[in-house]
Amino acid sequence: MEFKENEAIYMQIGAYVGQNILLGKWTAEQKIPSVRDMAVELQVNLNTVMRAYEFLESIGVIYNKRGLGFFVAPDGYEKIKAYRKEKFVRQDLPSLFNNLHLLDITQEELFDWYRDFMAANYPNNEKYRNESK
Repeated sequence: MEFKENEAIYMQIGAYVGQNILLGKWTAEQKIPSVRDMAVELQVNLNTVMRAYEFLESIGVIYNKRGLGFFVAPDGYEKIKAYRKEKFVRQDLPSLFNNLHLLDITQEELFDWYRDFMAANYPNNEKYRNESK
């Protein structure tokens, strides 16, 4: 994982865990990698991973079973999706809309690019498989 300089590393680790949940790699009640394993995998300090896990726990995405580790909460998928959607709408969408306006990008162009992106990157998604031009 390559970290961005403009965001706290623990938040990027939280986003990584969230992405694995949203992609279905880690499902409800499934154990996620230990703090130590994640720190080794990402080559970061244990405390950084712990901070990420504590953040995810605070918003109800994961929970700790004392002595066993961290697990995806029963409603972890819904919680991380709601969190990420709210963050996207608040932080990223205004910048996207501004760029669309400044660059005179039409809705049709945007939708076409989105369909092409989805077909290329998520070919198993029936919704976009046959809509690509």
